[in-house]
Amino acid sequence: MSALAKASGALKSVDYEVFGRVQGRSGRAYTEEEARKLGVVGWVKNTHQGTVTGQVQGPEDKVNAMKSWLSKVGSPSSRIDRTNFSNEKEISKLDFSGFSTRY
Repeated sequence: MSALAKASGALKSVDYEVFGRVQGRSGRAYTEEEARKLGVVGWVKNTHQGTVTGQVQGPEDKVNAMKSWLSKVGSPSSRIDRTNFSNEKEISKLDFSGFSTRY
């Protein structure tokens, strides 16, 4: 991506799935809190397979910070084995107005 695109505040969207001991660890609440701190939008939810999945959208640098948090930090009592990111793309506008937990 060019410096001009970064300067103009290019928006990114990425889907994620976090594997490990991540459910029942307040992971969704911590994810929502971190997203709000960083200023990204999207959603998070538990899956029937025991993972946590969702989507993050926002300025590229903030999305990258959230990706790092999802990969390395998570909730204090979680254990992240790996995080898969998919469908990463530049978008022209945000699809969400905030960050929420889905059920």
